[in-house]
Amino acid sequence: MIRLFGHYVSKLFLLLGALEIVVLYLCVCGGYYLRASFSELQPGIESTSLHSSAILYALLTSAAMLAMGLYQRGLQEAAALLVRLGVSFFLATMAMSMVFYWFPNLFLGRGVSGLAMLLSVAGLLILRTIFFHFAGTESQKHRVLVLGSGMNAARIDHLVESEPERLGFNVVKYVRLEDGNNIIDEEKQVELTGSLLELADNLDINEIVIAVDDRRKGLPVDDILDCKMSGIVIFDLLTFFEKETSRVNIDLLHPSWIYYSPGFSVGVGGHNLKRTLDITVSLLMMLLFSPLYLLVTMASLIESGGRDPIFYSQVRVGENGNHFRVHKFRSMRTDAESDGVARWASANDSRVTPLGTFLRKTRLDELPQLYNVLKGDMSLVGPRPERPEFVLDLEKTIPYYRERHRVKPGLTGWAQLRYQYGSTLEDAKQKLQYDLYYVKNMNIFLDMVILLETVEVVLMGKGAR
Repeated sequence: MIRLFGHYVSKLFLLLGALEIVVLYLCVCGGYYLRASFSELQPGIESTSLHSSAILYALLTSAAMLAMGLYQRGLQEAAALLVRLGVSFFLATMAMSMVFYWFPNLFLGRGVSGLAMLLSVAGLLILRTIFFHFAGTESQKHRVLVLGSGMNAARIDHLVESEPERLGFNVVKYVRLEDGNNIIDEEKQVELTGSLLELADNLDINEIVIAVDDRRKGLPVDDILDCKMSGIVIFDLLTFFEKETSRVNIDLLHPSWIYYSPGFSVGVGGHNLKRTLDITVSLLMMLLFSPLYLLVTMASLIESGGRDPIFYSQVRVGENGNHFRVHKFRSMRTDAESDGVARWASANDSRVTPLGTFLRKTRLDELPQLYNVLKGDMSLVGPRPERPEFVLDLEKTIPYYRERHRVKPGLTGWAQLRYQYGSTLEDAKQKLQYDLYYVKNMNIFLDMVILLETVEVVLMGKGAR
């Protein structure tokens, strides 16, 4: 993993993305020359337009692949890969069609486009087969040495056991340094009988994680310094978890880490750029989805016989704890909370109408929130806004919960992509860890990644209730 614009990105997938952009560019050029060789009539494309179209095709297709989760760890099944690849090409084709409509001089022609797409499918499958054969093996993962064998070390061991296919590291050994709790299995442990640097060299270690339960007892400070000066990367436990899981573990979080850790700061330029993105994209989405507004309105009127309201508004907690009204298409019965008691939505919630089930599954009920984005109450990307009744309880029981209100709530967010729909206290705690990661690393790059990956969530119907 490397830190790119404050966000941790896999070096392997970054390299794969760059190689695939090159392959996609070459496939357009190859499609052009194949089309020219098959027909006496040369395709009427200028050299400058060809290269511009090829670059645009490569970038749009790569963006569509990112949106469909093709640069995520754990995508092993060939069927899932082919389905996502097919949807990616469909999205890229739609995007290219819009570009050709606005800029006709970039039009490639059906013959060139068809050949380019066939070459792209073959080229990407061949590239991924070769790439993951050589670069996707276990031997390419970082070799990690964990200092400690108690409770904190067990957190890493649990992570390895629960998410092995999504991790970019292998724990080689746990170094037993403390007397007392040795929770880690004996076969996974090693005693430090000599120099820590010698042990790291013998085990071919890339990273060392300090995970002792009490740093005041037996931590080999001088040895750790030797390892650091010898080029081995040293991580504290919280930063290691942030890097590998893209979340901030609140069970380990302490104020001093927040003080000294980079992040939690966005300049005036970043805020202005984010606001510009919010206004531009929300206006385009309102224009693009205007037919859906009409269809949902008609369907809602038909379902209720014109008796019930189409829209639903509710007070939510926004930036700096300020309250605002969020707008949605109504998806529940009008008597859903007739007793005045606020309740979490749950799986197979009986209060949801048949139309509401479809709207929630497709996220169409969220479309009116684009108005909240334009108004400035919300952003396109940020922690999802919660009801004041829930926030009061959550702030009392979950530490650092109020810190998620340091930024504007969003239409979509990092927690929505990385965690399923939550309706319990434990769910709220898990989602907060992803929200804090976003608050810490918020920037336009991360916003664009989240917006693109949201496409996959909507199309695949993930996490909806």
